[in-house]
Amino acid sequence: MSEEARNADRAKPGAKITVTKDGPYVVAGNVPLVKELIVSEGGISTGWEKGERYPVRENYTLCRCGRSATPPYCDGTHARIGFVGKETADRAPLSERCAVLEGPTLVLLDRKDLCARAGHCQQETGIWNLVKHSDDEQARTKAIGVANSCPAGRLVLHDRNTGEVLEMPVEKEIAVIEHPHREVSGPLWVRGGIPLVAADGEQYEVRNRVALCRCGSSKNKPFCDGTHISIHFSDGDPSLRANR
Repeated sequence: MSEEARNADRAKPGAKITVTKDGPYVVAGNVPLVKELIVSEGGISTGWEKGERYPVRENYTLCRCGRSATPPYCDGTHARIGFVGKETADRAPLSERCAVLEGPTLVLLDRKDLCARAGHCQQETGIWNLVKHSDDEQARTKAIGVANSCPAGRLVLHDRNTGEVLEMPVEKEIAVIEHPHREVSGPLWVRGGIPLVAADGEQYEVRNRVALCRCGSSKNKPFCDGTHISIHFSDGDPSLRANR
């Protein structure tokens, strides 16, 4: 890809996502939209496989009700079905609402209400066990990789000695998640610290990664709470049919 093409496919400084009342997410600022598939082995989520890249658009709207005929984009179905998209998520900063696990060299902040049930935290004996044994360099390295695989930002690691946040830098981008092993379509993985503005105009804490509900049924709107799995939400992606 040429430098010119890379610059065209890059979010602008003023990029943001706005949650509309009982409507879609409005994305502004040339934010790239891609697809990511969860890779699983033995029933455990082990990584990510890149899918298609959607056409670059300056502004676009993404479905929030889960019923659009043109996913991931909104087609106005929310108005016809009377979708109720009331935002119920706690807007307190991560640090004020998380459990804290201190290991020998790592500190894990765990915001359980943000879990999107992607399953990557179960890798390598589980993130919590890895943190407890982080005096072992291999366990420490694995813990950092596992935490950064969490699309919802539920898990954030700090270096215990320096306080440094151990999050991998990523470009501003939105990924449409598909989970072939579970045969469900997942949330929108928002990466790179894109500001998220509530329908009432208040801005949520800017995070390196969050997962936004797109099935319409989360009890923690606008964030995903994993309900897409229990309701078997599917946007019709071919990768879900191929797994059967």
